[in-house]
Amino acid sequence: MMSNLKLGVEVVSAHNLLPKDEHGSSSAFVELCFDGQRFRTTIKEKDPNPVWSECFYFNIPDPSNLHYLTLDAHVYNNIRATNSRYFLGKVCLTGNSFVPYSDAVVLHYPLEKRGIFSRVRGELGLKVYITDDASIKSSTPLPAVESLPTKDPGLTDAVAPMVDPMTNTVSHKRVERHSFHHLPNPNHQQQQHQNHSSAPSITHHVPKYVADEMKAAETQPPKGRVVGGRVIRGDKTASTYDLVERMYFLYVRVVKARDLPAMDVTGSLDPFVEVRVGNYRGITKHFEKKQNPEWNQVFAFSRERMQASVLEVVIKDKDLVKDDFVGVIRFDINEVPLRVPPDSPLASEWYRLEDKKGEKIKGELMLAVWIGTQADETFPDAWHSDAATPVDNTPATSTVTRSKVYHAPRLWYVRVNVVEAQDLVPSEKTRFPEVYAKVQMGNQVLKTKTCQARAFSALWNEDLLFVAAEPFEDHLVLSVEDRVGPGKDEIIGRVIIPLSSVEKRADDRIIHSRWFNLEKPVAVDVDQLKKDKFSSRIHLRACLDGGYHVLDESTHYSSDLCPTAKQLWRPPIGILELGILNAVGLHPLKTRDGRGTSDTYCVAKYGHKWVRTRTLIDNPSPKYNEQYTWEVFDPATVLTVGVFDNSQLGEKGSNEKDLKIGKVRIRISTLETGRVYTHSYPLLVLHPTGVKKMGELHLAIRFTCISFANMLYQYSRPLLPKMHYIRPFNVMQLDMLRHQAVNIVALRLGRAEPPLRKEVVEYMSDVDSHLWSMRRSKANFLRLMTVFSGLFTAGKWFEDICMWKNPITTVLVHVLYLMLACFPELILPTVFLYMFLIGIWNYRYRPRYPPHMNTKISQAEAVHPDELDEEFDTFPTSRSPELVGMRYDRLRSVAGRIQTVIGDIATQGERFQALLSWRDPRATAIFVIFCLVAALVLFVTPFQVIAALAGFYMMRHPRFRYRTPSVPINFFRRLPARTDSML
Repeated sequence: MMSNLKLGVEVVSAHNLLPKDEHGSSSAFVELCFDGQRFRTTIKEKDPNPVWSECFYFNIPDPSNLHYLTLDAHVYNNIRATNSRYFLGKVCLTGNSFVPYSDAVVLHYPLEKRGIFSRVRGELGLKVYITDDASIKSSTPLPAVESLPTKDPGLTDAVAPMVDPMTNTVSHKRVERHSFHHLPNPNHQQQQHQNHSSAPSITHHVPKYVADEMKAAETQPPKGRVVGGRVIRGDKTASTYDLVERMYFLYVRVVKARDLPAMDVTGSLDPFVEVRVGNYRGITKHFEKKQNPEWNQVFAFSRERMQASVLEVVIKDKDLVKDDFVGVIRFDINEVPLRVPPDSPLASEWYRLEDKKGEKIKGELMLAVWIGTQADETFPDAWHSDAATPVDNTPATSTVTRSKVYHAPRLWYVRVNVVEAQDLVPSEKTRFPEVYAKVQMGNQVLKTKTCQARAFSALWNEDLLFVAAEPFEDHLVLSVEDRVGPGKDEIIGRVIIPLSSVEKRADDRIIHSRWFNLEKPVAVDVDQLKKDKFSSRIHLRACLDGGYHVLDESTHYSSDLCPTAKQLWRPPIGILELGILNAVGLHPLKTRDGRGTSDTYCVAKYGHKWVRTRTLIDNPSPKYNEQYTWEVFDPATVLTVGVFDNSQLGEKGSNEKDLKIGKVRIRISTLETGRVYTHSYPLLVLHPTGVKKMGELHLAIRFTCISFANMLYQYSRPLLPKMHYIRPFNVMQLDMLRHQAVNIVALRLGRAEPPLRKEVVEYMSDVDSHLWSMRRSKANFLRLMTVFSGLFTAGKWFEDICMWKNPITTVLVHVLYLMLACFPELILPTVFLYMFLIGIWNYRYRPRYPPHMNTKISQAEAVHPDELDEEFDTFPTSRSPELVGMRYDRLRSVAGRIQTVIGDIATQGERFQALLSWRDPRATAIFVIFCLVAALVLFVTPFQVIAALAGFYMMRHPRFRYRTPSVPINFFRRLPARTDSML
């Protein structure tokens, strides 16, 4: 069956092309190649800045291979005299950057070289999108043999699509679409679940006991054996679901029933199904007066907890007093078939109902019964016996205990530039109005400065920034108000702008301004405005800025650094796999039936994907054994895993907050490629009474690299997208926007089922990390002292040399100094060679496990009770009178900034230490090799030449400076610091 998906490419324009004729111009055209299809634009004669605005549509025969294809756009200069062409540049776009038409924006791509000897310059404007509009016909491609000779030394014209280096690697990403949900991938199911192969019996490994209970303990992999850090079964690498212990479940899918007998006097039936295995039972919803109901619900019974050999599926009639028996189907559990993905799903069958004596009666029930593992595709949506008590039969409890994968909404920055307002008509004609513009979007409200409209016109030219989430539900409500008196404002006019009509951009191109008529509202309600004829108008620019990354978490623990516009995303560099194994030693956080208990679940957050395990009820040592996968686009990101106690159990739920038990942060750059890390991490939480260890969380982690070259290239790129450096935000704007972004994410995830509650999202996002804390300030100061302890030690050593405390050492230092003074060209080679040797020596002492929460670094072991009371105080304070409270809050606000600055300084110093500490093995390897190369180059290069080049480089003209950070700065900013170990 042919796919109706098409790839639309609008060739907009090109700028500043390389001149190729005697007039300093060029006759350019663009040739597009995609999946063997080739199109060509018209030729723009003698125009260095041609504008085409031509659209082409490519067929997409197999959407599952779209990620592996590339779109090549080659720009040529047409040479009419010789009927040939000259290469002017190219643009290559990978399939993972293609977006639906509603998300597409025009992007100007810099032209790339095709070879070492190519000379190119300029940029090409393209708009690329995917559409399934059946009314659009594909363009007629050029014949395969048609080609003009190319004048480019040593190169030939490539018309076949380039092969993406990711083709040999599995991609687990689902591409969201509007009118079509995702691009199907027939291999996706097979790659997501465990390969059904023979394996030895699995035993659970208990975390090792360590002397210091606050430290992370390394454990054995959950199963199989490890060869070179990779889990192996037999002679093959383990499949996707190989980081966790395999758990077996008895799955029962209750599909529907037909021809059920009538039970009431009225001839009606209110059927529901009860699935029973021993003391455990799961119940479907019931239908009123329906003899052919459809449920399509799945139940999963843990084999570990099953103490019966018979499965009973009973149909009952719902009654107020006592439910009536309708019929039953029994299965011998020992004869239930085993099914493990990638096996095909088990087909459902019709079964005749039996009475209590085992005789056939009227009615049939469609069922599917099998034994599978947690790799089964029905596992997340199933009712679980290990997530419920033996007598639990409430559907509400089943809803809030399921596992779930959440996708955080795509966030945009909304920039509104309020320029001016004209023809303002105030209510009082005898005075000039003092006006300001107020822009509201949902709960976000911002105002411009107030200015006096002497000519009944006002000029502001201010930028107001908001955060919006897809799908856009809010509108921009812009009003111009007159400050009539203190605390009294009067609306002059108002305009409502839907966000869906606001233009999107992915770079810093200028957005055209527009005039809007202000309408006088009679009613205050925005949705019921009674509008009169009005002549006032306002001038503004509004756009959705997609070139930024919307910061919705603490910058120290960012899990995603990609821009909003998907066209700017680069191919992923690797795959991160997380196995949440089990937790041990959890403290009871509630009482049930007169005894302490806990109902825990785990939440993991990385990028836009949040995952939640099932809630294991009344279990102090829960075994989750669930595995999840993420795409990694940047190694300088952090995975966060938190453990919570579920407070929403019961038929009606609860309004109490889910209690936090602890969390673990793991920086991706500290993980070696392909190695399986299995550690038991302490769960530490700071309480008003001090730091407490709430238990231990056992995790298995593996980072697999897709493209090693792309990963190393990331160390030279800016940490944030380009727009953050071209048009940066100030600190106050970033704090305000981050606060709004977290609120939006919490609101959206709270609408899911089961909801991810606001307190969970805030705890995982570290929203309170900027607030004042005496403990954090002390910890940051001690981090700073630790960073500079090496300088202090060197100063003390030099002082000892000067004081001749060790004459032999002092004489040797004098000889070395005399040699360097006579041969200054040896200074830099000696320094780099010395750092190279230190890095090689420290390789033996490199960290063997990812960092964890450290109570000593966090100054949480011996913190004063008064300091903890201050840290857990509300903001504003509730401990003191009004005047003292105002001053106290002001002090805390200022001190919070100081602590952040101190922490940033400490972070920079710790990154210097990370250069040779092998905390990030790839970065240290790059730096060590650089030191060796630098030592050799500086050894053979005269020092005077190096000094002259360095001086000229430092004093270079601004024309030769880039607005984005340089490669050494980008490399340095990606190095890990000890912020990952901070509570």
